[in-house]
Amino acid sequence: MNTRIQRWSRWAGVVAAGLMGVLSGAGQAQGFPTPGPEHESLKRLEGEWVVTIKSPEGDSSGSATCKVVCGGLWLASDFHAEFGGQKFHGQGLDGYDPAKKKYLSVWVDSMSTRPLLFEGTMDKEKKLLTMRGEGPGPDGSLVKYRNETQFKDADHNTVVMYLVGEGGEETKMMTIEYARKK
Repeated sequence: MNTRIQRWSRWAGVVAAGLMGVLSGAGQAQGFPTPGPEHESLKRLEGEWVVTIKSPEGDSSGSATCKVVCGGLWLASDFHAEFGGQKFHGQGLDGYDPAKKKYLSVWVDSMSTRPLLFEGTMDKEKKLLTMRGEGPGPDGSLVKYRNETQFKDADHNTVVMYLVGEGGEETKMMTIEYARKK
């Protein structure tokens, strides 16, 4: 038997054994994660959203679709809008890391070749998620950001994005209002 077929046979055997373990429930015994209350809070964002964007460059509108994926551990978002007369498309993954006790977010879009990476915490009393992270800035260089998401009710939330300068000074970049599509 040639070595390529042998390697493929071994790989197929490992995958089959892993699947059998998961299907038999052995995965839970091995510590595979299950969604917790923080994941449930992300699940509430699932659905279709109408988006209004306000920035110093002007106002625009768009849409977002959010869906829970990967067994309830992640919220995937698909965002479409227009900025400065150009079509904009962004996608995000939001989750919660119980080990860090932090929310995590990865954002990619049609205006950059590098992702924005965020982590942060939720103030349950204020219904305010504060995320800090790094990603490409308006000129393409790596910069720091702070996002605040205010959860007004089940059908409305507001995201305010700030650019954080070298000395910690913040410049408001935009406000995005989300309203659940009815």
